[in-house]
Amino acid sequence: MALKLRDIDETQAPLLDHLIELRARLLRCIAALGLSFAVCLYFADAIFGFLVRPLTAAFPAGQGRLVYTKLYEAFFVEMKVALFAAFFVSFPIIANQLWAFVAPGLYAKEKRAFLPFLVATPILFTAGAALAYYVVMPTAFRWFIGFQGDKGGLHLEALPGTGDYLALVMQFILAFGISFLLPVLLLLLNRAGIVTRKQLSNARRYVIVAITAVAAVLTPPDVVSQLMLAIPMLLLFEGSLIIMLISERREARAKGNEIDPAAGSAPGESAAP
Repeated sequence: MALKLRDIDETQAPLLDHLIELRARLLRCIAALGLSFAVCLYFADAIFGFLVRPLTAAFPAGQGRLVYTKLYEAFFVEMKVALFAAFFVSFPIIANQLWAFVAPGLYAKEKRAFLPFLVATPILFTAGAALAYYVVMPTAFRWFIGFQGDKGGLHLEALPGTGDYLALVMQFILAFGISFLLPVLLLLLNRAGIVTRKQLSNARRYVIVAITAVAAVLTPPDVVSQLMLAIPMLLLFEGSLIIMLISERREARAKGNEIDPAAGSAPGESAAP
């Protein structure tokens, strides 16, 4: 039977309320991003100077240079740096607004289940970005710059462009930061019942191949960077399996405590004579 017009009208009000709330929260996210962008644009030179440090350390003292071949390139590099930094600065506000929109529709048990993942996401992303900045990029840049020298009677010199360098830095940071969210993805899939620990353990060889392929795609075409991404991802995968195992044992103990071991019945029930 088709819905009556009165029933359709009654269902519009809650939907409109949700859409109005969503619009308000999206506007707050855009305002936070815009304000962060304005502040980061003012400090764009200092932020870019921080991002350049791994390259500076890779060059011999006083020999490193960054160039730009297009007149507008340096300007757009500053804009990209400000936007890149603004996203990180405003991310806590954006995440808070998204959580405030979604949370009322969740049960208390579901909120408690999702809270560890919300806390772990920025921590793992920051850990991946820090690994890329402090370990991977200096190592990769020293290897790249090592190709300088005399080749066939000509001097080969590394003259990285500002735009190319910023793109490479963003690639490193995003690749490692997002890849370090692998445990969050696997544990969410496990909580949802989509995959089990046993299935992931049995598919370990395929996971290793997939991680190697992802590392090869996300990082520059050098073996050092690929290994520095693939090895931590494999360790995170194994760590996720350990967390799943601990969770399974905890749930098994909780279910076992619900049964009276002496009487073989639930607490409060009398045993059979």
